Amino acid sequence: MLNAWKWYQRCMSLHPVKTQVISSGILWGVGDITAQSITHSSARKRLQISDAGQDFKIDWKRTAITSMFGFGFVGPVGHFWYEGLDRFIRLRLLLQPASVRFVASKVAMDSLIFGPFELFVFFSHMGFSTGKNAAQVKEDLKRDFLPALIVESGAWPFVQVVNFRYVPVRYQLLYVNLFCLLDSIFLSWMEQQKDASWKQWFSSSPSSKEQGHGGGR
Repeated sequence: MLNAWKWYQRCMSLHPVKTQVISSGILWGVGDITAQSITHSSARKRLQISDAGQDFKIDWKRTAITSMFGFGFVGPVGHFWYEGLDRFIRLRLLLQPASVRFVASKVAMDSLIFGPFELFVFFSHMGFSTGKNAAQVKEDLKRDFLPALIVESGAWPFVQVVNFRYVPVRYQLLYVNLFCLLDSIFLSWMEQQKDASWKQWFSSSPSSKEQGHGGGR
């Protein structure tokens, strides 16, 4: 383990962006496979399937698409986001590193800017990469974006408080990537849920609920 950490530190010193890109792509790919497994397992339990013919098979195309999101977006964009965010807070806002205002400002900007943008790119990427047109991707965003944002908003700020307070800037994306393994599982699982009733609850307005009362499916 110690040797692996030293090897990672050496890679970060020599090729920081490339190291972040590769690690992000691998973690998001692993996360998608795990999400597929969870979805398959829950479907078998719900439908009480015990057939050997229903054994879990990895959708490698989907995994490749999800992994490309890690390679093409999370790695490079995340690297420059955390570096740039730290410089902006220190040099433009002139806040003392590790202070309450410093950490709170970082968490607020990360939650209000990078978090929503990442979700938008993820669902758009997954839609277009699977052959959907702009109208279909728009419908997917209407269905998935708000539920994902609400759920993630309840968890990520706490993760980032620890990150921005105690983790050196150069390793902040590594810290985030470890949690991104769970995040990729969640987002991949959520994208596979399609029109689940619990997701429709988030996007339904009070007026639409009243209009649909008594006439639902």
